[in-house]
Amino acid sequence: QVQLVESGGGLVQPGGSLRLSCSASGSISNIVAMGWYRQHPGKMRELVASISTDDGTKYADFVKGRFTISRDNAENTSYLQMNSLKPEDTAAYYCTADIPDGIVRRRYWGQGTQVSVSS
Repeated sequence: QVQLVESGGGLVQPGGSLRLSCSASGSISNIVAMGWYRQHPGKMRELVASISTDDGTKYADFVKGRFTISRDNAENTSYLQMNSLKPEDTAAYYCTADIPDGIVRRRYWGQGTQVSVSS
């Protein structure tokens, strides 16, 4: 079993910064990719950023130049540095980890952390 725990969410003013962390624990052989998604109330989850051994880093257009994803392989942890935050960045943020299980990859999700951007 694999568990993901996010931290670092909170309330910040427009233009401010937050750093989200996602720590993976449990039966982990290798994490192929880690990612961050967000979900606005009543809407589907959308990819924010991902980092993988296959494809490097990818960002949604709406965060390019503002957010940076990174990971610490030794600690099975990913980070999402969020700068120049806007009110529309307000959402629940979820981290993911893609881990091989035989010939398939399983995606695990964290429980989410709330980010609120407001003056």
